[in-house]
Formats: sequence, C-alpha cells, structure tokens
Amino acid sequence: MAHESILVVEDEDDIRELLRYNLAREGYRVAAAASGEEALKAARESLPDLVLLDLMLPGLDGLEVCRALKQDAQARKLPIVMLTAKGEEADVVAGLELGADDYVTKPFSLRVLLARLRAVLRRSRAAPPLETEAVAVHGMTIHPGRHEVLIQGRPVDLTATEFRLLHLLARRPGWVFTRGQIVSRLHGQNHAVTERAVDVQVVSLRKKLGDWGKYVETVRGIGYRLRE
Repeated sequence: MAHESILVVEDEDDIRELLRYNLAREGYRVAAAASGEEALKAARESLPDLVLLDLMLPGLDGLEVCRALKQDAQARKLPIVMLTAKGEEADVVAGLELGADDYVTKPFSLRVLLARLRAVLRRSRAAPPLETEAVAVHGMTIHPGRHEVLIQGRPVDLTATEFRLLHLLARRPGWVFTRGQIVSRLHGQNHAVTERAVDVQVVSLRKKLGDWGKYVETVRGIGYRLRE
C-alpha cells in the first residue's frame, strides 16, 4: 500500500470528498483544502509528497497557488498535478511553464487519475540522472559526454540542437515539456529561437530516429514528451 501524502485542493465539496475517499482507499495520507489560501498554508506547513490542484478556485486561483509554491524555498520541489476543465488549454500551458508536473482534465476517470498520480510520485522519488551520465531508454543510448546517440548499437547523426532536445526529453520519460520550456532549457530564456522552431526540430529529430521517432510524442496544444 502507498504511504505518500497528497494535498487535494478543490473547492467543490463533492469532488473534494470523492478524491479524498478514493485516495485514502489507495493508502495515501490525504489532506484537503477548499481555497487557494488554505492550500498555501497547508502545503507550507505539511510539505506533502504531491499537490493535486484544481485551477478554478475562488479568490487565489490555482495558477497563483502554483506560482507561489514554486517561488517558496521550502515548497518549490513539491510535485503538482493540475485538475483542469476542458477549454483551459492556455491555463495548462501556463501551469506547466510555472513548474507543474502534469495535468488531468475534468471530467476524469479515477483509474487514469490514480495512474497519473502514481507516475508523478514515482518520478519525483527517482533522482534524475546527472547531465554527464548516459541515458538508456527504448533501446536508445544517449551519451552527453561523447555527444553520441546509439539505437541498438547503431549511431545516429544529430545536430547539436537535436541532440540536446532528445537528451532533455529522455532524461524524464513521460514528462510533458512545453515549447517555451524547451526553448528555455536548450537556448536560455533570452534566446531569439521561436516556439515554432521547436516543432521543426522535432520533425527533423523524428525523421532521423526512424522507427524510434514514434517515442517522441506530441501532447496537443501543450508540447512534447518522450513516451514512458
């Protein structure tokens, strides 16, 4: 059984109780908050293992809560999974840019939600590999020090940008990176590269990876991830 703690932030009583009940049944220790202000106080005091955060909250909304937590020295590393309504694509992008780890769209399947929470908790427990360490995933081996990519032992010729893009995605399989995050990680925040250029680089990367290009997945309206 799980023993991690989850803070559920949801202003609708029935949804909050549904989440609290089902997460507790799965063995999680659950705390709940009905507003952004309550959420910040609870998160800072208890430092849960994960925050399940509804974006549409009265007063301090979910994006403001996410921003405040990511600016807090104690709470900035807390994994955050956003609960969003359909049509909140812009808010999802904003939340991911602020540092949220994943999102689930309402109405949600409890099985899917639990699977996403388990995946985020699992990733948060695993220390990310060092920038200089080789990464192996889906039969691909990426050697940062050698600037080398091997697929089943066969070298793949990538540009410097394509290599950095693949390495970024491969270090955290399953994590969604927005186009803005990719530009920032690869080129720095003040670089003139456009987000549309990321799409062009992904197309080129997939082509060079051949059959392995399918593992670089598009998350519609958000960005890209490497399949877990």
